[in-house]
Amino acid sequence: MLRSLKIYRLPALASLLTAGLLLSSCDNGFEQLNTNPNALTTPVIPNLLSYSQVKTAGTGYENHRGNLIYAGAMVQHFASLTTYWSGDKYLYNAPYSDAYFETAYGEHVKNVEQIVALTKGNADQVNLYNIARIWRVFVYHRITDLYGDIPYSQAGQGYLSSVFSPKYDKQADIYANMLTELEQAAVALDNTKTGYGAADLIYAGDLTKWKKFAYSMMLRLGMRLTKVDAATAQNYVKKAIAGGVMQSNDDLAKINHAEGNDNTRNLDGNTLRTQEYDAANLKGKANSKLSNTLVNFLKTNNDPRLPYIATLWQGNANPAQEATATDPTKQKGLPNGFDAQTIKSLIPGWGATDSLPAYSEANLNKIASNTAPTVFQSYAEVEYLLAEAALRGWGDGQAALHYNKGVTAAMSMMSLYGGTVSAAAITTYLTAHPYLAAGTTAQQMEQIGTQYWAANFLNSYEAYANWRRTGYPVLTPTNYVGNETAGIIPRRLRYPSTESSKNAAQYNAAIAVQGPDLLTTRMWWDK
Repeated sequence: MLRSLKIYRLPALASLLTAGLLLSSCDNGFEQLNTNPNALTTPVIPNLLSYSQVKTAGTGYENHRGNLIYAGAMVQHFASLTTYWSGDKYLYNAPYSDAYFETAYGEHVKNVEQIVALTKGNADQVNLYNIARIWRVFVYHRITDLYGDIPYSQAGQGYLSSVFSPKYDKQADIYANMLTELEQAAVALDNTKTGYGAADLIYAGDLTKWKKFAYSMMLRLGMRLTKVDAATAQNYVKKAIAGGVMQSNDDLAKINHAEGNDNTRNLDGNTLRTQEYDAANLKGKANSKLSNTLVNFLKTNNDPRLPYIATLWQGNANPAQEATATDPTKQKGLPNGFDAQTIKSLIPGWGATDSLPAYSEANLNKIASNTAPTVFQSYAEVEYLLAEAALRGWGDGQAALHYNKGVTAAMSMMSLYGGTVSAAAITTYLTAHPYLAAGTTAQQMEQIGTQYWAANFLNSYEAYANWRRTGYPVLTPTNYVGNETAGIIPRRLRYPSTESSKNAAQYNAAIAVQGPDLLTTRMWWDK
């Protein structure tokens, strides 16, 4: 059951603290006696946005389980010989499948719903309201893309409307509303009115960039409908392009991170560092590694991003050894779907001539460092979607141009992580791997979709969603003994087990419409 508590949080990037509870008024002259002078009686709206943004970037708990262990392993960014990496072996682990749902409604949703309720109809707060609407779409689209039908219209309304058992809205209805919200909010932003300023940790209150983000999100969500409703997909893709999407890496939506605590550092990278790799003690015998699917793609194509993404454990243990440890010729990905015993049937020399320390890990000094930004949507992704739109006849017809821009943006993005891919290296790559202008539509779609998947390493939520929509890259499923799917890559995560008891009526109504609450049940846009 989803509840919205009467708590207002005041985050600063260095310290996110709960400011206090609203106090009810008292009778008989005891008001002053019973009032905490240090408590706020009204929420500070900009701080609500800051909190929602920081927590949506990750609390560690749900990112580790939802983004890395499930989505990241299912799309073969990561692999593991341990069984708790459930996505690697298509196992159902209730706490891990539950994690994103529980955290999103407990942390991400409440504050943005509060902003929308407090600012709606206030002409002076038009930018606060409409930026919150855009951000609200981001928050909910990730939840629905992982689970399917979810609480939406009544979510986060426990305090606002005393709705403690919210209904599950159909994903078709959620998408229709999200696209409408983006369309309305983008045009309503007003340069003559104030915004969030520095409290906006993504764009520092830049309305032009928020408008581009809104239309870029519209492009993403519109394209998500290609399998289920091509006409609506085309309509919104064209609207997004006409409205104006991201034009460079300066426009991408991200939160910057810094060393410090769980409110400042990148918790994907920190979780890999502390819970998975622990290079100083494990010395390469980590719980997870990079998948051979990802490493082979980067290595076979001489991708200049490889040293910034992958390293042997020595590079994580000691940055001074990074140059040697990130040598592309030494990188080797771990096969998906095996454990410490079954891997011996695949690699006869396992334990003698071959072992975990020889396999690549995410580079914790570059793309997965504590200070690496969390990217919610990249400009590279936008260009790949524009290439697909052109291929479908919905754009400007210049698929090759957008593909080249996408590759260039994705490789140039390494500068965000302390890496440098030169213009010459990008040109060399594109010369060796040009857009397949003479190829079949399927070949062109595969080329675009595979690059999209590679660009979304560490944003496996989005890579997983786009893979389900397009089928690219072509992944070879695993069939680990005892898996939940008969060797089929899961199509969704299961709802939290508590929903079937604490919100039983709404849960039962949802699965009656969507289908059984299983990893294999396809959601609306994935039919």
